Amino acid sequence: MSLSHLISIRDVTREEAILILDTAEQMAATQRHGVKKLPTLQGKTVVNLFFEDSTRTRISFETAAKRLSADVINFSAKGSSLSKGESLKDTAQTIMAMGADAVVVRHSACGAAHLLAHAGWIDVPVLNAGDGTHQHPTQALLDAMTLRRWYNSATHSGDDGAPAAPGSDLDGAKLVIVGDVLHSRVARSNVDLATTLGAQVTLVAPPTLLPIGMEDWPCQVRYDLDETIAEVQPDAIMMLRVQRERMSAAGGGFFPSPQEYSRQYGLDATRRAALPEHAIIMHPGPMNRGLEITAQAADDPRSRVVEQVANGVSVRMACLYLLLADEGNQL
Repeated sequence: MSLSHLISIRDVTREEAILILDTAEQMAATQRHGVKKLPTLQGKTVVNLFFEDSTRTRISFETAAKRLSADVINFSAKGSSLSKGESLKDTAQTIMAMGADAVVVRHSACGAAHLLAHAGWIDVPVLNAGDGTHQHPTQALLDAMTLRRWYNSATHSGDDGAPAAPGSDLDGAKLVIVGDVLHSRVARSNVDLATTLGAQVTLVAPPTLLPIGMEDWPCQVRYDLDETIAEVQPDAIMMLRVQRERMSAAGGGFFPSPQEYSRQYGLDATRRAALPEHAIIMHPGPMNRGLEITAQAADDPRSRVVEQVANGVSVRMACLYLLLADEGNQL
């Protein structure tokens, strides 16, 4: 399947996912040089269209585009004509009139990126930087890149964190994702991609933080974190951010108290000690230290949170290259 946009990780085949991850490793190698900039997208313009607040994703996409020598236009809903009632369609057509070559979009509404890509308003690649609780494909890719470096699918054991060999997958890897699955586009995207690459995924959350209709999700669902750690013995554990802003908008009442949530589902030193020695700790950020993860666990030597951010730049460079570069358009 040939992709002209990156909207959902479900649109990406196993071969395409490995191609993106292999390309990301090549991009990461270029970033270890003294001069990090490549001339690949010189003359191209990438527009970052963010209708929701973001730090890591927005800066990561901006950095990725600039490292490939593209011009970048940053658009934020705050302070724009959207506050005057301008529609998504009019905003998109305004951007096209300015000569954009690609649009990176984050929106609070599920399906906004798909609408932008397929409504006929624009005719350039659209990259989804997160749409509501639906999908966040580049986050799943950077998480897969991180896990691929620390898990050896050939030996089904931990690895040393070195760049993964070309063609590597996640066959046999055990990934446990914990927390606010209900509001998490990261959880949905990671379940889709990790299972496509051969990993075994287990979701752990209180029943109130799980979506309805999970029967067709290709993963296990459990409710007891301590029991899951003991029985699954994961290669990686990913703590999801408790999205209090979405909970407040829905009226709250998803768990009794922050203290109770942290006691039942937070990653602390005791639970870290119960993990296999090679297991890595992941978090999509931003972290609520003291809620879903303690400061001690977040700063543990096995924590890969900062590495995930670095890998995000490489993955987004790879996606922009494969979608935009004349010689790289293989998706």
